[in-house]
Amino acid sequence: MSKKLLSALFGASLAALALSPTAFAADQKLSDFHAESGGCESCHKDGTPSADGAFEFEQCQSCHGSLAEMDAVHKPHDGNLVCADCHAPHDMNVGQKPTCESCHDDGRTPDSILKK
Repeated sequence: MSKKLLSALFGASLAALALSPTAFAADQKLSDFHAESGGCESCHKDGTPSADGAFEFEQCQSCHGSLAEMDAVHKPHDGNLVCADCHAPHDMNVGQKPTCESCHDDGRTPDSILKK
């Protein structure tokens, strides 16, 4: 392939990525991002939050998998927490992640507690 063709393809790929909806997701609330996939009903039964959050927790797992199936940070929390305990969908932006010290005040970090 010629260098001009490769350059054109590379430029077009970058432009497509920059214009894709996920390119701007970091400035978007998690709830808005999920609502784009199916309205409030994508997380809430009949679009209304449940009293105990159980329905929402099941909805998280139906798309993202259970805590036990996720990475090493999520596994120890299985059975103890629900997703919204750490991920506040109406307050956090896409890509924003809670840290260990959000809940633990003993100085732990993912690097200090996880075996690689």
